[in-house]
Amino acid sequence: MHHDPAITWVGLIPGLNTLPEHVANAILVALIIVIMVLVGTRKIRNGNLEDLIIPKAGFTLQNFLETIVEAILKLITDSLGSHVARNFLMVIGGGVFFILFSNLAGLVPGFNPPTGNLNTTVACALTVFCMTHYFGWKEHGVKYLKQFVGPFPWLAPLMLPIEIIGHLARPMSLSLRLFGNIMGDHLVFAIFVMLAPILVPVPIAFLGLFVAIVQTFVFTLLSLAYFQGAISHDH
Repeated sequence: MHHDPAITWVGLIPGLNTLPEHVANAILVALIIVIMVLVGTRKIRNGNLEDLIIPKAGFTLQNFLETIVEAILKLITDSLGSHVARNFLMVIGGGVFFILFSNLAGLVPGFNPPTGNLNTTVACALTVFCMTHYFGWKEHGVKYLKQFVGPFPWLAPLMLPIEIIGHLARPMSLSLRLFGNIMGDHLVFAIFVMLAPILVPVPIAFLGLFVAIVQTFVFTLLSLAYFQGAISHDH
């Protein structure tokens, strides 16, 4: 998609301004998250157990990060069970932080959301796709392939193409849904800012915040559903 030249944050940063815009934006979002995590956990990494056990009063970056991580861990536990929740915390937690902050970046003037580009959302969806089969194979071994051929050998010629098409449709669905909603919301916000830059964009910004959170939640829930199907022993 062609974008008219505009001043953006990544366009002002040496090194990043030579990369494709969506790549530069994704790198900048990742750097912001890493810096935020390093700053928010510096007291814990310094070995102060009191800061780990007893949270500080009021709003702090550490409390903010711990709240998000606890919410993610609870969501994983409710979907996959407490016995495997921490095994999925890194991949699900990393995805939540990256997608959420990428979505929210569209609300910042001079910043285009990385998830408003199909290349970024496809990369996220393919990561989920690959990790789904990795966890499934890790859990079941070669028996994992049985879910593709059905319960009876004579059903294999019918079930195999259906299962393959169904699994290939997952990354397509994940990527297009996230891309379409974020791109559409970002365009609407940009149009209202140009037409009425004083007060009208305020409710649109709240709508954008809602869309950013909901789309992160939807992507995460679908990813958990795919992981649950891969590691489940019911099939």
